[in-house]
Amino acid sequence: MSDVKPNYEQLAQQIKLWGQQLGFSEVGITDIDLTKHEAQLQRWLDAGYHGSMDYMAAHGMKRARPSELVPGTQRVISVKMNYLPPDSGFAKNLKNNEKAYISRYALGRDYHKLMRNRLKQLGKKIEQQVGDYGFRPFVDSAPVLERQLAEKAGLGWRGKHSLLINKEAGSWFFLGELFVDLPLPIDDENTFEGCGKCVACITLCPTGAIVEPYVVDARKCISYLTIEHQGAIPEQYRTLMGNRIYGCDDCQLVCPWNRYGQITDEQDFHPRTQLKNKDLLALFAWDETTFLTNTEGSPIRRIGHERWLRNIAVGLGNADFSPAIIYALEDKRKTVSDMVNEHIEWALTQQHDKQRQKLRKTARLIRIVEKGLPRDA
Repeated sequence: MSDVKPNYEQLAQQIKLWGQQLGFSEVGITDIDLTKHEAQLQRWLDAGYHGSMDYMAAHGMKRARPSELVPGTQRVISVKMNYLPPDSGFAKNLKNNEKAYISRYALGRDYHKLMRNRLKQLGKKIEQQVGDYGFRPFVDSAPVLERQLAEKAGLGWRGKHSLLINKEAGSWFFLGELFVDLPLPIDDENTFEGCGKCVACITLCPTGAIVEPYVVDARKCISYLTIEHQGAIPEQYRTLMGNRIYGCDDCQLVCPWNRYGQITDEQDFHPRTQLKNKDLLALFAWDETTFLTNTEGSPIRRIGHERWLRNIAVGLGNADFSPAIIYALEDKRKTVSDMVNEHIEWALTQQHDKQRQKLRKTARLIRIVEKGLPRDA
């Protein structure tokens, strides 16, 4: 670092300007004291709410201690970037169980790389101003309490669904952090709590994953089940998943604050044609090569083809009865793993049950019609 001491007040303002120029919708600066969150984090881990995400427990309290993650860290620059695309369609696909519902954030380019590159650029701009110093960017890629840091940096408050909410932007945005070893002035912590008595996200969560305000049991969460969980999806949650094959937006869709969601300026976050508004059967037909090609640069690729088929099989089981679905499921089970086969067999059972129900309903209608016909008809 240069021997000349920087004017940190001016630098902080410059950092926020640079951040906006790099596409971040808001930038805040906070210190690294997260001690008040440690007890809640430990209770969450002790309850096993992290499910099979063993890395959560492995890092322990490092998540709440930035200076242990990156020694020398004095401040965290917290940023948010909007990802709501124009013509997002909202929940149209949820109402059509033949279509695949993919969480909005995953329909475009993988935000991890895009935001990390922008944060690196921000770090380099600071370096050009102050000389050599220590910085490290994070975008959902390390043990960081990003929502708590963002709240402390004044970017919003944690809603009862545990996501960050901003009163001017709702919750349709990504978060990222730049750890720095500079004693920058900090912003005021957010003190506005906009949820009030609203419990829409809690009551309308399909699987009841929000077990109490601000606490999510990941083991019940559809986002966890379809993305993080690597094994078989527990049967009690399969019907509740509906047609959600990658992530779930329900808690955000029902949040009143998302009427203020801001449209993204990033073209990369706009939905890709190969993913938007697609039939479950069309996506189920992808072989591994097609899957890898069509998800290149997408966050979806990280789950791999096997879990992709697993998730879609559940969606097909939840769809209305269709001979085409039964044919596709029976054809696929010849070539997939035992884990995927388990979900295909479940889906076939669901489809056959619906077929029988449809036949019974048709038979009842025929009897009703026959009883109403004249004898000489």
